[in-house]
Amino acid sequence: MKLDMHCHTKEGSPDGKIALLDYITRLKEKGYDGMLITDHNSYKACKYYKSLKDKPDDFTILCGIEYDTLDAGHIIVIMPTGMLPRIMELRGLPVLLLVELVHRLGGILGPAHPYGEKFLSAFNTRLGKRAKDKLMKRFDFVETYNACEDAQANRNAKILAAKYYLPGVGGSDSHKNDSLGFGYTLLQNNVANETELINYIKNGRPVTSGGVRYYHTTKQKLGKANDILVYSFWFYNKFLALFRSKPRKKELIKSRLMQQTRYRKVKYITLS
Repeated sequence: MKLDMHCHTKEGSPDGKIALLDYITRLKEKGYDGMLITDHNSYKACKYYKSLKDKPDDFTILCGIEYDTLDAGHIIVIMPTGMLPRIMELRGLPVLLLVELVHRLGGILGPAHPYGEKFLSAFNTRLGKRAKDKLMKRFDFVETYNACEDAQANRNAKILAAKYYLPGVGGSDSHKNDSLGFGYTLLQNNVANETELINYIKNGRPVTSGGVRYYHTTKQKLGKANDILVYSFWFYNKFLALFRSKPRKKELIKSRLMQQTRYRKVKYITLS
């Protein structure tokens, strides 16, 4: 089964330019069997797809999310079928708290483009550099091929996954038409939903990633001026993380997964 496991849609990502139905048509034309939606902190495209009456029966849509953590960049999260937790749409959780939450709910997660852009990539952050071993022992997979990253970044990701015996997935990270379907993940068997994908990965089934590099990213167009964009994103992410702190706390308490006294000191309680 051939999947693109890093896809941004017009319905779900503010910087996405491809409508979901167009995404499906184009990927089918390129020989893909399915896609994992990984919009930024949003399940809007997933909810939109679920609302459609006529869905393609020869293409698999899987719902995931690319979550902006407070301290470790972008993390791809896949939750069990039908589970779209509100907390995943509220950016700003510390990565270790995110890991705990996702695993308690039966999901899996792994770093997107782990050696990519500063602040956006797990092992190009302060925490990632300082606590790589601790983080890697908690992840379930690694994105080892991202079509928008250079060859060295993808090689480093592949080495990282091999060192920790984790499966490596791949995707295009496409936000617009001309980069769509440049990265892929190959599974030995078909999966029909998110739970089947989670079980496939947890059971250590064969996973292969690869693709063709996309050479017209914003980073390549801007050159050194891209640093301004990167630091602007850092401030933007920190601001939104702070702005959404109260809704996040409410969701954590409401879910009865955790009970907080102070945000930096989290006490875990047993699931009922």
